Amino acid sequence: MFSDPAHLFLLIFFFLGMVAFALLINRLLLRCVTTLGTKNQPGALKRWSAETKPAIGGLGFFIVFLISFWVYSILFDPNQVFGNTPILGLLIAATMAFVMGLTDDAYNTRPVLKFSVQVMCGVILVISDTQIQIFENPVIDQILTVLWVIGMMNSINMLDNMDGIAGSVSAFIILAGISNLIISGRSFEVDMILLLAVLAAICGFLYYNWHPSKIYMGDTGSQFLGVILAYVGIKYCWNLNPLGADASPLTGVSAVLLVFLLPIIDTTVVTINRMRLGQSPFIGGRDHTTHNLSYFGISDGKIGWIFTIKACIMFALYSLMVLFGAGHILTICVLSAIYFLTVLLLMMGITVYNARRTDSRSWYGSSSRADS
Repeated sequence: MFSDPAHLFLLIFFFLGMVAFALLINRLLLRCVTTLGTKNQPGALKRWSAETKPAIGGLGFFIVFLISFWVYSILFDPNQVFGNTPILGLLIAATMAFVMGLTDDAYNTRPVLKFSVQVMCGVILVISDTQIQIFENPVIDQILTVLWVIGMMNSINMLDNMDGIAGSVSAFIILAGISNLIISGRSFEVDMILLLAVLAAICGFLYYNWHPSKIYMGDTGSQFLGVILAYVGIKYCWNLNPLGADASPLTGVSAVLLVFLLPIIDTTVVTINRMRLGQSPFIGGRDHTTHNLSYFGISDGKIGWIFTIKACIMFALYSLMVLFGAGHILTICVLSAIYFLTVLLLMMGITVYNARRTDSRSWYGSSSRADS
């Protein structure tokens, strides 16, 4: 916990300053950049919203992220930035993801290039000593880490299909990492500044992305956030060691299923339903959990709040897992599993119901651009 009030004040001041800066950056970009991410491939499904809006949110994410490195190196210890291999690895991987996403938004890159960069991002995290550690065989851990990074970059991209969804879910995942740092008394680490900066950037973005939105995050934002969230998942979920508790693969898996519940469930439900209907999971469509809630008669604005509330519950359960995990880890893991299965079965049931009463073939298109 916080033992120095001055340090707490400094973190709050930094966060609020970054939120204000993110709001300003997005406002300026909204005036100056109006076409990024508005190009579509021939025959592609349009986004859920029929209105064309610039995909500039990712630009703000990356700018604020870079500023956080500079701020920490000035206010604290520069060696924790420039001499920290995992942090430098994160910077390189996040930059690669950002550049690839920016290129994709501007020119619609080939899927094979996008996938290759995602693999490279995972490999860079492994090389820089950020990897999952749950198996005795390090090679298996390294392969799982690369698959995790690829999965997160694609899951966030898929979840970015309706106003406010991907941003709000990502914000609470970032909050989970911040919660871990605070509870474990590590608020002086560079991760705290980096995560606070990304959270501030997301808050500044959500102001313009909440329904009815003015901007999208685009692949520029979803690919960048995918790397950041994968990093958070590795350090604070897969490798979770609650206060006073022995490390256990059960704890890590439970934390992953809990913190990343919404992107995992959305990807799982979409994949199962598409395969059940004979559709490719890799072809974009309007059949995500968010879309099915809309088909169920819920407005887009309320769907954003539903996902925010689900993410808030996730955050609360995760914080309890970290804080009281030493004595009640099994109980918390069971509660987390029950929550995960309840949400999964509920969303699966809604999608199956909607598929039976509508022509589900109209949900699919010829390009994954509908998911981004």
